[in-house]
Amino acid sequence: MDNSQEVREFLTSRRAKITPERAGMPAGSRRRVPGLRRSEVAALADLSVEYYAKLERGSLAGASPAVLEAVARALQLDDAERAHLLRLAQAADGSDALARPRRRTGGRPWTPRPSLQWMLDAVTAGPAFVRNGRMDLLAANQLARAFYAEVYDTPGNRNNLARFNFLDPASRRFYPDWDQAADIAVAILRTEAGRDPHDKDLHDLVGELSTRSDEFRTRWGAHDVRHHGTGTKRFHHHAVGDLTLAYEGLELAAEPGLTLTVYSAEPGSASAEGLRLLASWAATREAGSGFRQSEQSASTSHE
Repeated sequence: MDNSQEVREFLTSRRAKITPERAGMPAGSRRRVPGLRRSEVAALADLSVEYYAKLERGSLAGASPAVLEAVARALQLDDAERAHLLRLAQAADGSDALARPRRRTGGRPWTPRPSLQWMLDAVTAGPAFVRNGRMDLLAANQLARAFYAEVYDTPGNRNNLARFNFLDPASRRFYPDWDQAADIAVAILRTEAGRDPHDKDLHDLVGELSTRSDEFRTRWGAHDVRHHGTGTKRFHHHAVGDLTLAYEGLELAAEPGLTLTVYSAEPGSASAEGLRLLASWAATREAGSGFRQSEQSASTSHE
């Protein structure tokens, strides 16, 4: 799958963000485009205008590390944007093939190894879950299943955090800082698109969200990416109220493309008490679910 459009839109959007003043150049007059002109970026990167124009048209294949670094410096890219540009270049010339997650065949859904599920279940102080770059929830401990109950319980979400964020009205209550959560979700998907432009499921998800959500479509067009490894978020859980949680995201070495995320609360805080209440609510909820399943099985066996 050709990624030239992705390259073109990313470089164009970054150029539009750099004002002449920010680049240390005179503003001049009669500017017809936001940000820098192509010729100005070329001069800052010490490239010919023709060569930079070729890059911005989407032809990153064969670009050397020195050229990519010069472009990144001229466009004042941050660390996440530099990494994204490198992934786009690798995808353009095919050098990312060995780094892509192995495709699972046979149409069977991915299931965690028993040892991975044991590890998740051993985390009892906070929600812990595994997701892919499309933001599908693939495995979780009891607290995470309770924490994301509204994601799991609504069939239309299909256990996907991005669908929940943009298509489920419940997300507006769950994320008090909804705009921040939306920005992060799109940045994760955009980063994944640069890392694996051949992911049909991702293309289908982006197409669905772009069609059904103006909020998503606007953010997707901005081409923003970011590192999302650690931080703090606010939530409002319908059963236990407000929670302020820190998170750590870890790439799984044995499962390329998958991320383990663990949420935790500051010891002694109201949010720590909230997680304890959530654990109690989760145990009651799952016990009730197990009882209903046993009743259904018993009823079926006697028919």
